[in-house]
Amino acid sequence: MPSDRRARPTPARMTEGPIARTLVALFLPILLSNVLQALNGSVNAMWVGHFLGEAAMAATANANAVMSFVVAVVMGIGMAAAILIGQRLGAKDVAQAKRIVGTSATFFVGLAVLIALAGVVLCEAIVARMQAPPPVGPLAVAYLRVMFLTMPFQVAYIFLAILLRSTGDSKTAFKFQIVCVGLDMAINPLLILGWGPIPALGIAGSATATLVSQGIGLAALTRHLYRTRHILCLHAGDTHLLRPDRHILKDLLVKGMPMGLHMAVVSLSMVMMISLVNRFGAQLSAAYGACLHLWNYVQLPVLAMGMAVTPMAAQNLGARRLDRVGRIALVGSALGVAMAGGMVLVVQCFSGTVLEMFLPAQTETLRAAQHINAMVAWSFIPFGVTFVLASVIRASGTAIPPLVILFLALWCIRLPAAALLMDAWGENALWASFGLGSVSAMLMLIAYYRWAGWRKAFAPVEAEDGARMMGAARVPAPHTSGNA
Repeated sequence: MPSDRRARPTPARMTEGPIARTLVALFLPILLSNVLQALNGSVNAMWVGHFLGEAAMAATANANAVMSFVVAVVMGIGMAAAILIGQRLGAKDVAQAKRIVGTSATFFVGLAVLIALAGVVLCEAIVARMQAPPPVGPLAVAYLRVMFLTMPFQVAYIFLAILLRSTGDSKTAFKFQIVCVGLDMAINPLLILGWGPIPALGIAGSATATLVSQGIGLAALTRHLYRTRHILCLHAGDTHLLRPDRHILKDLLVKGMPMGLHMAVVSLSMVMMISLVNRFGAQLSAAYGACLHLWNYVQLPVLAMGMAVTPMAAQNLGARRLDRVGRIALVGSALGVAMAGGMVLVVQCFSGTVLEMFLPAQTETLRAAQHINAMVAWSFIPFGVTFVLASVIRASGTAIPPLVILFLALWCIRLPAAALLMDAWGENALWASFGLGSVSAMLMLIAYYRWAGWRKAFAPVEAEDGARMMGAARVPAPHTSGNA
């Protein structure tokens, strides 16, 4: 096995120093990377809307809801890998961290290939299940079939980005994301409309551009990590680590499946919501699809803050620095609310101008989109607290309670309220339900964070020793898999 001393990049120590500055340094590249990804989706949607029309725009909204659900499930399990790696790095156990990388890599690649194959076969049934309007269905199938083929590349890239963040490095993946997104946006119109020997692929061309750019981006990032000898790279002598370790795999599944389900609950609720929207026709579906692109930007700072908080909290929990974990939660929540509020204010001021980029020729659809946005946008402010606190709790490996809270807020409060009030309020019931679900989730999660015992397994060693001297049972150390 190659010596770790050859590795140039070393894990950032997030258990020392100022919290706000470290958190912001980790947060900014994640935010910019997410902005790039959202900008990529928005520009591609603009190409589709301008060149192929309103039905194609609604088709991408339906298909992207499905893809977001699938990617979210995989990302949730990827977050479990990042947490396990972060905890091991916080405990200065690089060897065990590399074992987790090996098992995780094999698991994710295999899972992505299976999802891609299943998606290609089942995409027609999936679109039919979503009750897409007749002009939208065939276009959504054509787009979704190619998007499923991107899954192995997309999941592998996400895994590498999560792995890098677990070491405190959020800049490297962002740099390669710039290349990936730029390429996608550049070749999108070429593949949609055709050019020279390149045939016009229509809506499938937009998905093909994503497939090509994701493959190139993944290859470039992988090559860079091996050229710089990253500390968690697996070399020729480490191939045995790719054989799944049953203890690590158990930890990934036990801790990751609830996180995957957490992301799935959110994404699947969006699939259910767009199914309800589809009942009001293709025009409202297109208006809602345009708003989804706008809301992506509102959510980005909060999502990025949660992604930054997770590895930082994991390392401090591994080092048993509960004092710093509390401050990380407070600072992260405050920043999340401030940024979400700022984004909502900007979006409300310029919503007409931005939405017109997606719906320039349909004034009635544009007015519907502005109305939807006015009713929904504010509900993302409570999300600034919810997502950050959930990320801190999940960093301890406690994933079931945030999942239950989210399920209650979305599936027992928001969606039932939307469905029950739809006959009386029409489509306004759908938009009002967003705020109801958002506030409910925030209040329940604050209560759990404040009063539940999720911190106990990470009590400082000194506290354990004191308890043992008084005859109390020692608090068990956090479980780690394998030979740690």
